Amino acid sequence: MAAAAATMSPEHGGPIQHNDSGLPPASISETVNELYEAGAPPAPTNSTAAPEQYSGEGEDDAPRSPVRKPHKRTGSLRMNGHKRDKEGSSSQLMIEKFQDRDGEHLTTVKQYRPFGRTETQYRRSDELVSGRRVGTKWERSHVHFAPLSVPLQRRLQTLIVLAHTLCIACFLTTFFLLAAIPLTWPLLLPYLLYILFSNAGTSGTLSHRSNLLRSSSVWSLFASYFPIRLHRSASLPPTRKYIFGYHPHGIISHGAFAAFATEALGFSQLFPGITNTLLTLDSNFRVPFYRDYALAMGLASVSRESCENILSKGGANGEGMGRAITIVVGGARESLDAQPDNLRLVLKRRKGFIKLAIRSGADLVPVLAFGENELYDQISSESHPMVHKGQMLAKKLLGFTVPLFHARGVFNYDIGMLPYRRPVNVVVGRPIKVIQQHEPESRYVDEMHAQYVGELQRIWEEWKDQFARGRKGDLEIVE
Repeated sequence: MAAAAATMSPEHGGPIQHNDSGLPPASISETVNELYEAGAPPAPTNSTAAPEQYSGEGEDDAPRSPVRKPHKRTGSLRMNGHKRDKEGSSSQLMIEKFQDRDGEHLTTVKQYRPFGRTETQYRRSDELVSGRRVGTKWERSHVHFAPLSVPLQRRLQTLIVLAHTLCIACFLTTFFLLAAIPLTWPLLLPYLLYILFSNAGTSGTLSHRSNLLRSSSVWSLFASYFPIRLHRSASLPPTRKYIFGYHPHGIISHGAFAAFATEALGFSQLFPGITNTLLTLDSNFRVPFYRDYALAMGLASVSRESCENILSKGGANGEGMGRAITIVVGGARESLDAQPDNLRLVLKRRKGFIKLAIRSGADLVPVLAFGENELYDQISSESHPMVHKGQMLAKKLLGFTVPLFHARGVFNYDIGMLPYRRPVNVVVGRPIKVIQQHEPESRYVDEMHAQYVGELQRIWEEWKDQFARGRKGDLEIVE
């Protein structure tokens, strides 16, 4: 290595002196210029390397370009005949020389590498540095949007369910828009007086009932949205009259509407000769326009007067034979306990419909809807006791309450007022024969109530493994 401390000139033979520190001359370009002024090409950087060979002459007697050789990288350990300082040395300056494809050299200061990292490790850490992956927040989002490629039938199903869910709001909006036009007042004023004094919802004549509307194909779209199915445990002879008790109430009782207010599920085929009427709040028959729609669907008031009139008028014998009513027994109170995968029925103290059955001589038919509570999510009364107290106060003052619920939307699957697409199986139990009494005895009322609860429990035990596989508990009878 001592021989590499100097570089010889081809003609002058004198060495190019290095400074005492062992580094190259202060300016490499000065050394190269001196060599070219002397008429000789610069010496190779390494004392052992042979000088580049030239062949032939150009038209202007100038030497042609040198023959290209494979790129040879000179390591920093031997560049300019000097070794890099040992580890721990105070000098950390490293020179690196490159040769491009035209044969010219570039000299640069090599980046200092920290102690303990090899060249391979250093290259791997510098080869590729990636930024954050886009779209991760959307993937973790709790809102899942519906795809654009949805079949037409499913879009129609969503449209019908949306219209049914918002029908009261739509009818009220239409009424107020018409009321804002003075030209419609001569028509609206008599109509308002008519609905205030009308007893069509309680008369029991069912004169506004439209079988054409009840049998419309749009209700098949409504029922297939979930889907909802109606199951019969036993046939019912049309020579009797019946009170169907529907459980649970759920949030909006979609299963009761599809099974007993329409012919979408084939009620007339399962129970031929029986005319069923679904009952709802009497206040609904005071809502403009909506009351006409409800009467056409065959709905009636749930008041005592309405129930007795339906079961004592009409039918095959003019005294209600072959007629039936459907009561959602749990009512608004039960809707507050409508939690998915749970079934709590408000039934212990609900004996008014039992007394009604005894007075009218109507047989009791328990109905259990598996999946009704799974159609919506709502806040739990146990985790929000103050909200629950406010809801109970509203029920006491107004007669109804508003559950704080949500489900899916029109264009997403997580936020909105539309029910989830989850199956509902409405199982009609076996009839419980009732002996008519004009003044029901309390002991007989309790006996009929116990038989009714027992039939509900039988339906649950027999069909829970098939229709309630994701349940978190068993049937619970409260209040």
